[in-house]
Amino acid sequence: MVGIDKIIHLPRASALRELTDEQPSGGIEIRRAMSNGREETMTRKLSAVIVVCLLVSAGLFGLIIASLQLNTPAQAKPDKVDGLNVPSGRIPQAIKNNRYPRTYFPGTEKVGKDEMRIVALGTGMPNQSPSNVAAAFLVELGNGESFLFDMGTGSTDRLAGLEADYSALDKVFVSHLHTDHAGDIAALWVGGWLNGRYTPLHVYGPSGSSPELGTKVHVDHIRAAWAWDVTSRAGTLPNAGGEIEAHEFDYSKTAVIYDKNGVKVTTFPAIHIRDGSVSFRLDWNGLSFVFGGDSVPNKWFAKEAKGVDVAVHEAFFTPEQWMEIAGFPYKQAYWVTSVIHTPPEGFGKLMSMVKPRMAVAYHYWNHRDIELDIFEGIRKTYGGPLAMADDLTVINVTKDHIEVREATINHDSWPQGTSKEWDTAPRGEPATGLMSDWLNKGKLEGMNPPPTQSID
Repeated sequence: MVGIDKIIHLPRASALRELTDEQPSGGIEIRRAMSNGREETMTRKLSAVIVVCLLVSAGLFGLIIASLQLNTPAQAKPDKVDGLNVPSGRIPQAIKNNRYPRTYFPGTEKVGKDEMRIVALGTGMPNQSPSNVAAAFLVELGNGESFLFDMGTGSTDRLAGLEADYSALDKVFVSHLHTDHAGDIAALWVGGWLNGRYTPLHVYGPSGSSPELGTKVHVDHIRAAWAWDVTSRAGTLPNAGGEIEAHEFDYSKTAVIYDKNGVKVTTFPAIHIRDGSVSFRLDWNGLSFVFGGDSVPNKWFAKEAKGVDVAVHEAFFTPEQWMEIAGFPYKQAYWVTSVIHTPPEGFGKLMSMVKPRMAVAYHYWNHRDIELDIFEGIRKTYGGPLAMADDLTVINVTKDHIEVREATINHDSWPQGTSKEWDTAPRGEPATGLMSDWLNKGKLEGMNPPPTQSID
């Protein structure tokens, strides 16, 4: 058996790296990494402190606070670094000579101009656990673009922890319409709109055996189901951000479905319980990524993933594991694990055929005893590079190096805030007239304070 140290390659770099380049001027920068993985940045303006102290002694503190309240612009705005939005106060650093920190802290690293960064947002099951939300992978490219592959239930929680730029998260490629692969599309649509996306959310997904089982009807139903929500936000938020558009393609064909800015996404059929499942391949700048979704091993994956840089594919439970975990009888357990999914030994055989630079196994509960059994099953049939992905596994890819590590997020983090582009995007008047007169007359007047700034 290959040793555990062979699962992933980890650098010898320290887990914490001093960030000293391009420090902001005008104050003293203090940066510390907390024991729970948080990074806090505090800038103290010493001259301002002295002035405030003098004002307090002069009895003018209340006056200055009132002035600040009236004249301070809206907060919670992202900073711009190399034209990209980052959380306020963060200064992403360039990685040099492949010396990656042991842990990825969101917002601290630039994606190199010839680099791809892959983050496993969710790697679990439809019956998710707190440590394993459902399937979703984020791919960030050195050209500034981001792509989401699946958006399973709970995955937007992980996305929030990354403090991502939601204005860039406007494309989702859905492998099939199970909840553990598409259950958080509505949450991304509305939450992303509030958090900075001012353009439509584009959902690329397969057709089904009939129109009502395809992506277009699925998205139409999402739009209809959340009409109460979306129409009530009209005017307050940018018009276009409230739109969701389906791009349905023929699930039975191998075809390019996205080709812009040097990025090409190809779809090909997958075999999973019924017509309408697919896998995807992304190519950009000589780098490649294949996302398998759910499928048994098949000829299309074997062809399209051949020699790819990173191949993500499910490595499901064995029948015996599923009997123990879920209590299924053997007949049903075998059906679930080995007829409609790919168990560990099948994953290993498939990866031995395609020989990726890095094989990535996912779609199981990451309990340590289960994961080690799955790992051992894979190693019976595959001896190549392997990452056992869990939620927030990070994979950095260049032409000469692949780095696998984990992200640490602040579970109390806020979204990075809306941009100036979001502020100025076209919008109509705030939604009014949506409430019956008798209901509106039930308000208790004078309870909420009046505005302290102009709202004209």
